[in-house]
Order: sequence, then C-alpha cells, then structure tokens
Amino acid sequence: MLTVHHLAKAFDLDPLFENVTFSINSGDRVGLVGPNGCGKTTLLRLMTGAETADAGHVGCDPGVRMGYLAQGFDLDPHTTLGDLMGRAAGSITSLEEELAGLAQALVQQPDNTSLQLRYDTLLQRISRADVGRAAAILDGLELAALDPDFPVARLSGGQKTRLLLALVLLEDPDLLLLDEPTNHLDIAILEWLEAWLAQFEGGVLIVSHDRTFLDRTVTRILDMDPRRRAVREYAGNYTDYLVQKTAEREKQWAAYKDQQQEIRRVKEDIARVRAQAAYTERQASSVRIGGGMMALKGYKDYQRTIAKKVAKKAKARAKKLERYLDDAERVEKPERTWQLKLDFDDADHLGKWVLEANGLNVGYSGYAPLLRDLRLEVQAGERIVLTGPNGAGKTTLLRTIAGTLPPLAGELRLGGSVRLGYMTQEQTSLDPARTPLATIQPAFGNATDARTFLSYFLFVDDEPLKPNALLSYGQRARLMLALLIAEGCNFLLLDEPINHLDIPSRTQFEQALAHFKGTVLAVVHDRYFIDRFATEIWWVEGRGIRRS
Repeated sequence: MLTVHHLAKAFDLDPLFENVTFSINSGDRVGLVGPNGCGKTTLLRLMTGAETADAGHVGCDPGVRMGYLAQGFDLDPHTTLGDLMGRAAGSITSLEEELAGLAQALVQQPDNTSLQLRYDTLLQRISRADVGRAAAILDGLELAALDPDFPVARLSGGQKTRLLLALVLLEDPDLLLLDEPTNHLDIAILEWLEAWLAQFEGGVLIVSHDRTFLDRTVTRILDMDPRRRAVREYAGNYTDYLVQKTAEREKQWAAYKDQQQEIRRVKEDIARVRAQAAYTERQASSVRIGGGMMALKGYKDYQRTIAKKVAKKAKARAKKLERYLDDAERVEKPERTWQLKLDFDDADHLGKWVLEANGLNVGYSGYAPLLRDLRLEVQAGERIVLTGPNGAGKTTLLRTIAGTLPPLAGELRLGGSVRLGYMTQEQTSLDPARTPLATIQPAFGNATDARTFLSYFLFVDDEPLKPNALLSYGQRARLMLALLIAEGCNFLLLDEPINHLDIPSRTQFEQALAHFKGTVLAVVHDRYFIDRFATEIWWVEGRGIRRS
C-alpha cells in the first residue's frame, strides 16, 4: 500500500533522520513513537507529499486514498460546522456535479493520468456513499447534536480535534496517517475511536503519546531514535515494545560495562609494559660490570634492545586500543532514559484540609450552571484526577477554584496554608516575549542558579535564551511546571498537563508527581496516567461529580 525507502531529511545541514525504510499494508496497525522534535511529524508530511525528502522516496499504490490528521487547526474560522461536514460527507448531488466536471475535462485531455485517477477515485466514492456511515461517525464523535450553523472558530479544543478527525474518517480513506489524534479527546471518545479502528480494514500509522491507546490499537512500533537518526521496528503494542527496549538497554549496559573493564585492563597493561621498558633503559644506562669496555658496551646494547622490544610492544598495544576505540562496532554508552529531573520536595507544608465546597455552582454569568450543587472536599496529599466529557465543565471548575472565575452560587474555601499553582491548558501564563531564563530567574535572584534549575527540565545550551513563543508545546509545559515548583506551590491545579508531552516526559512527569508532597487536582484523559497516579477519580456526570 505504502513504502518508505531509504528516506532522509535534514534542516540547516543538521540531519533529522537518515535511511528510514518501512512499509504499511492493508490491515497494518503501526505506532510511531519518539521524543518531541525527533521528526515524527516531518516523516508524516514526507509521506503525504507536503514536504520533500533530501534522499530516498515514498511509494504509494495507485488509487490509494490517504487520510491525514495533522496537528493544528487550519480551517477557515468563518466556516460553519454544517458546511464542513457537508463537503466531507459529500452529498450525492455535489459529488456527481464534480464527477461531471472531471468527465468533461477528460474529454479535452484523454491522456491526463492525474485527471483519470481523480475521476476513478470520485467514482468509487460515489459508489460507497453511505449516509448511515457518516451519521455513525458524527454520532460517535459527539458532533451530530451540534448546530450545523455553529461557527468553527467557537469550537473548543476537543471539539476541533473531533471535527478534524471526522473530516478525515468521512473521506473513506484506505490509509490513515494520524498525528496525535488523542489530544483533547475524553475517555469515551478514545474508546469509540479504538473500536472504530478495530473494524477499519485499511492501514493505519499513528503518532501518539497515549500509551493505553497504543496498547489497544497497534501491533507494530516504529521507534525514532534522534541519537542515531534512525527508525527501528518492534513487534507488538507499546507495552511489548517497552519490554523489548528495556531488555536491549540492559544488555547494552552490561556489554558497555564489560567493554570499559577491558579498556581499563588494556590501558593498565600498556602502562605496565611502558614502565618496564623505561626501567630496562635506565638499567642499561647505569650498569657497571667487569670485563672491559667491550663487555660493558655489549651488555648495554643488549639491555637497550630488550627495552626497545618492550617499548615496541607497548606501542603496538596502544595502537590496537586506539583502533578499537575508533571501531564503529564498539558498544556505545547507552543514553540515560527519562532525563527530565524534577524535585517537588521543597513544597510548603499543608494543613489537614486543602479545599472545601458546599452547594457550589460553576459556570458563566447569564447562563445555566455547567456543574451545580457540588459538595467536595480535598485532603492534604491527595492525587485527584478530574475526568469526563469535553465541554462538561472540568476547566471551568479549575478556574473557579483558582479564583479566575467567580462561583455562581455556594461556598468555596481553600486551606490557610495553601499556595495554589494553576497550570492552564492554553499555556496562557507564560509571557511569549520572555525567555525561560527570564521567566524563572525572579525565583532565584541570579542567572547561574536559574540556569542550573532549568537544566533539570532539559533546558540546556541556548534553549533558556529562546523566546517562549518559539518553544514547543512540550517545552512550554515543562517551563510552566518548573515555574510552579520554583514558586513553592503545594496545591497544583493541572489542566491536561501532559497533553503535548512525549512519552519520556510523561513518564518522568508521573515519577515527579509521585514524590510531590503536596496535593494535586488534575484534568487528565490519559488512562495510563490515571491508573498509576490517581488516589481518587472525580467523574463529571450530567451536572454533578461522582467520586470513586
């Protein structure tokens, strides 16, 4: 269906990846993983033809319909939901009109293979037009109930993601390339998408940081390694890949340690032989024996010959070691995994209770409450995950707790020793014109300590001096987290904090929170994170919250 052959891409002469080769056939379920910035999105864009490779090529079978879910939202904000859905689902009338236009063009250009391919593809699309299928997709993605006249610009982040996904699925593709399709999707939609992919007969390539989603959807993993600028294939889902990767790393560490021990042994042997040669040479220079000058000279020459032989032996061993150290087959030191270093141990002490809410209504003035009559209590040290459908009021509740939105009714109190830190989904708390260093430095007083602290969050070299506006989503998330820690917060409100983090950063984020002595209330849809982090889950149901 699609073949990537010896693909290479570089930016400003800096190679991103080289010699990438793999194929995707009908029925394949492939996950593409790797840290942010390693080239996953670039690889997908090369596969779609949106970018050009420096070497190698991408081959696609004739007539294959490719559906590509890109990151971002590039649609006209003035377009209505109904207009977009109509074009994507395709009314029979509009499709037939387009087919008639292509037929007329073919009469004028009968040898135009591109026109012929478009004509054949459209003809197949008309033959498969299925109103029921389109309705099922819209209903499964919870878009069917939205007003067709609703402007695209007013959709939430989750609704935009679902809309883009619907537009791709409604095109009835043979091959799906999905770039982080799980961003902003709640658990119910994720489970619907997993079920949809299970019955999809075409090929799928998925870029995702959702480990549970990968476990449930893919049977093959492509791992992009930025250090080697290569892609390696592993059989199985994400958990299978992680087991294999861990075993490989442990084996490499064992081989590396054995190699280092051998290098030390050889160096010690070379030093010993060189010392022996030097000693023999000194002995030849200082020796005094009887038997005349000729005997003395002969003995010294003999000693010097021995010394030269020993020195030559040491030199040969040194050259052999040098060749060994330059050998491409030499075992490289494995990279340390999960390098993000976070320390929450300095969070201020909390009292027994952190938050109390009685009869709380949250929402926006002039509108019906999104959540009503809430009776909530948060104790010190709890790790609470707030989850539920998009648009149900989760972010609104966090804004109300943070004090940026007044309650519509009821009482909300924070403990007297609470120092609240709020990490927004939109990442609006960062000044885009400032740098990470300028953002963090007020908490430290001097640039040296601030840069050291930022290095724990993987801001190294010139990255602390880049404007925040040029940082990736993952970098901004790390910077916001660093800022909360530097300010000594002991109650964190986290609104989808790992949404744009890669898997290594997500894993370290979880490890860091596990050692945080304060309290956390986080809006999260990542089931892997929830299973390993939450001490309690708040489920938004209707206009209330169910605790479990």
